[in-house]
Amino acid sequence: MQKGENGMKQTLGQQTEDRLMKYILDKPVKIGEKIPNEYELTELFGVGRSTVREAVKGLVTRGVLEVRRGDGTYVISTSYMENDVLGFGNVEDRYRLALDLFDVRLMIEPEIVTWACRKATEEQIRKLKQICEEVEHLYKQGIDHIYKDIEFHSYLARLSDNIVVERLIPVINTAVVTFANITYRSLKNETLTTHRAIVHAIENRDAVGAKCAMSMHLTYNRQVIIEMLEEREKKEKHQMF
Repeated sequence: MQKGENGMKQTLGQQTEDRLMKYILDKPVKIGEKIPNEYELTELFGVGRSTVREAVKGLVTRGVLEVRRGDGTYVISTSYMENDVLGFGNVEDRYRLALDLFDVRLMIEPEIVTWACRKATEEQIRKLKQICEEVEHLYKQGIDHIYKDIEFHSYLARLSDNIVVERLIPVINTAVVTFANITYRSLKNETLTTHRAIVHAIENRDAVGAKCAMSMHLTYNRQVIIEMLEEREKKEKHQMF
């Protein structure tokens, strides 16, 4: 094992993850563009396919890459969210992870927006509105919107002006990426509507309205995961007979 920049020993997979990130930055591979396929990466880095998969999985967990079934792997951010110190990348059941992350988000994000109502400056609210409009524009144009959705929720957390909440941003980001990967980026009109409602409430310093809008936003998307879990269970039961 080699040591990384932090002095910790790294596995070959972790070393390859760092090399892949450097490749993305140096090439550069821009946000929305596809990285080389698995075979090409094994040739590029001189490692096996399992090592490449580990590296890609690591960057997916950190919100840099997004795997689109049948299409390839795309760059959705050019910076690490955070190290996966909580080990979300090791959770095999992504549906269960997505559902549990939504439950945690329901505990904290409705409160976050009430703080934003009290503490956000007019300039910050204008920026939040701009990010919201950019998410909607990308969606309507059929362009990858996930990195902007992450920016929207991350910025909301920063508007709370709470240092603990800011350190929870990687959890929120992981939740957004996990949901996007499971649903294949199928952002719905209901999500856009609740985004607008959140911003409108914050503009009007309406803490109750913002809290309700965020709760609706999260509850709607949580229900999508529940329906997918129920469908998966039906298929598993059918395969047993």
